Amino acid sequence: MLIASVVLYLLITIGIGLWAAQRVKNSRDYLVAGRSLPLYMSAATVFATWFGAETVLSVSATFAKDGLGGIVADPFGSSFCLIFVALFFARAFYRMDLLTIGDFYRQRYSKPVEVTTSLAITASYLGWTSAQMTALGLVFSVLSGGALSLEAGIVLGALIVLGYTIWGGMWSVAMTDLFQSVIILVGLAAVAWLVGDMAGGASKVIAAASEAGKFDFFPKAGLKEWLFFSAAWMTLAIGSIPQQDVFQRVTSAKNEKTAVRGCLIGGGVYFVFAFVPIFIAYAALIIDPGYAKLFANEDAREIQRILPNLILERTPMWAQVLFFGALLSAILSTASGALMAPTALFTENVIRPFAPRLGDKQFLLLLRVVLVAFALAALLFALNSRSTMYEMVQNAYKVTLVSCIVPLAAGIYWKRASNVGAMLSVVFGLASWGIAEMIATEATIVPPQLTGLAFSLLGMVLGSMVGQLRPRPVPHPGHEHRH
Repeated sequence: MLIASVVLYLLITIGIGLWAAQRVKNSRDYLVAGRSLPLYMSAATVFATWFGAETVLSVSATFAKDGLGGIVADPFGSSFCLIFVALFFARAFYRMDLLTIGDFYRQRYSKPVEVTTSLAITASYLGWTSAQMTALGLVFSVLSGGALSLEAGIVLGALIVLGYTIWGGMWSVAMTDLFQSVIILVGLAAVAWLVGDMAGGASKVIAAASEAGKFDFFPKAGLKEWLFFSAAWMTLAIGSIPQQDVFQRVTSAKNEKTAVRGCLIGGGVYFVFAFVPIFIAYAALIIDPGYAKLFANEDAREIQRILPNLILERTPMWAQVLFFGALLSAILSTASGALMAPTALFTENVIRPFAPRLGDKQFLLLLRVVLVAFALAALLFALNSRSTMYEMVQNAYKVTLVSCIVPLAAGIYWKRASNVGAMLSVVFGLASWGIAEMIATEATIVPPQLTGLAFSLLGMVLGSMVGQLRPRPVPHPGHEHRH
């Protein structure tokens, strides 16, 4: 019954994605859904894209282990990212009428800056996309009772997401996100109600978490702990702003007001609803304290089995169907967006500058080829990683934090920001972060990503100010102005 329900759900999702593909007539439809999404679809795509595998399986388990202080990056940092985008970036993005965020770097600075930042942003998606594929692998492995290995499940999941995203692009992402958002909200809310009752009521779960110190948020130690706490928050709150998936959701809206409101609503719903799987995970420890043994496993990924194991072992069939339907919705909606974003960016801003005469049909074909190539790269990354999904997502956004946010913010809000400043910002940020990561030890006080961000700021200021300080060319003796 459960397997049949999951298969039926997957078939419906693929069907919606392929139906949406009929709306794709050109590359603009494929990349930004023709800039025509109404508010409810705009908000749904923001929520569904953000509410992924790490939110349901990894963030919830991390809270059960480390409390609120362990999940400062997500949902706290990630929610603030959407608020920052809505308040400070959405209007600028929408008014510029661009296809990708890489186009901004070209228009504001130059082609070299466009290509460099686009490569950095594309690389950052490997971790995020791989996290979703890992989650699909985990779900299929659990559902098969171990008959399907984690690795085989990852491959199967990658093929399913690729299957419906490759044809419909952003239209498929938007349509399936709307359907999946409903499944997530209804499914997880119903399961939380059931599991809460099994644990003795919501008040008992909350009281137990409070007594265990799980609601302690801010560090209680010295400067080092505060710096790492701040860095974890900033990595998602600021580092995920210069991302193509955020940009696509803003620019796919039907107008500027919808773009801002959709981002705010999606971010708000995400922050509130992220605590539903957190509640379920902690209730699981009250129902069966034996699940805490997973925290001691050498493979960090094992803690992510708390929710799937609880649902399969302790709940009736209807709850299993709802939970795994909601979980698959969360994973698939995020995975499709995580595939589309780097595909658009790499094709438009890394390949196209070297093939400017490419026609729209050829460009559309190239988009699909790149989509397959990136899916394969993310698949290899997922098969070889031993990190939790929460760790994979955090590591992904360090790249854009140290290389792309400063040129983006300065390009919008600082008139003196120059091409030289932008290039130095990217190079200084990436180089210093890379060196800091290599030499970091347990005694390191400043997190490597904060070092990278500081040098990125320094590069922007130095490069832009040097350009302002250059002496003006001396006029030729025969061409002085006389008064």
